Amino acid sequence: FCKNLLRQADVPTADFQVFRDADDAMRYIKGRFPGEHDRCPVVVKADGLAAGKGVLVCRRRNEALEAIDRIARDMEFGEAGAQMIIEERLEGQEASVLAITDGRTIVPLPPAQDHKPAHDGDKGPNTGGMGAYCPTPIVDDALLAWIEEHVLIPTIHAMKRNRKPYRGVLYAGLMLTPQSGTKVLEYNCRFGDPECQPMLMRLQSDIMDLLEGTVDQALDQIDPPVWDPRPATCVVMASKGYPGDYSKGSPITGIEAADALPDVKVFHAGTKLVGDKIVNDGGRVLGVTALGDSISKAKLNAYTAVQKIRWAGAWCRKDISDKALAYLEKQATEH
Repeated sequence: FCKNLLRQADVPTADFQVFRDADDAMRYIKGRFPGEHDRCPVVVKADGLAAGKGVLVCRRRNEALEAIDRIARDMEFGEAGAQMIIEERLEGQEASVLAITDGRTIVPLPPAQDHKPAHDGDKGPNTGGMGAYCPTPIVDDALLAWIEEHVLIPTIHAMKRNRKPYRGVLYAGLMLTPQSGTKVLEYNCRFGDPECQPMLMRLQSDIMDLLEGTVDQALDQIDPPVWDPRPATCVVMASKGYPGDYSKGSPITGIEAADALPDVKVFHAGTKLVGDKIVNDGGRVLGVTALGDSISKAKLNAYTAVQKIRWAGAWCRKDISDKALAYLEKQATEH
């Protein structure tokens, strides 16, 4: 649905093909990449909802064929894999631009950057997101205005033309490619997790005003949201084994100590109260989020809080927001 809508709305996105049959998908890959060891820069996606894990990034032909097997034959993602999309793999920086719309007015929110791969340096399998920071310097004001004009507005107009007017949160996952500009990877009709956490840390006005304005089709009548000028960073703490099979039920300590630090908030995700103890009960367990006077200070504050929290097998990425710091350093040397 999303890819067809993007094509209809003339919104830039990766070239793609849709398949319901594993054999057809295999033939397509073998036809495009006839050599057994050919480079095969594609992404194979389960078309349905798969908790952010149904996207398999491939580099070689055998990886693409294995991805098709996992999605369509092994049904690793259940019914989400009944239909799959094979699209060109885009290279560049990812960014998340969220907006709230009542179907007539669009209120873009500050851009954020998620970290999907499990391990430092963007290595390992995709996850639901291992951390985020907001705002991201890779989306400046000029690019944000371009995204509003060429991505968000055409999408809302296309929905209206299709007699399916959209009201709510529109979350565009974007790839900023050096070769072909900004392209849409996906849309979600919800806030991003973990992008939402640093965004809400910065929101100083009442989010209910935005949500009620959306429901009442009155976004043009409310004051724009007010943001803390300081950036925020969220570090996701996960259970051992995630994004694969993981253990549950380990008591968590240190949440109160982390929450007591200035400008820190610990958001719960995969937790459960057993008696008077909080235990881990999911893959992504906590979103440890902090404000700071700079991105590096927000990172330091978040990881200082992370160090207070313990449970058996807890882990996190250590490099959340480093891409922003590298980008800012490069900009400084170029100017």
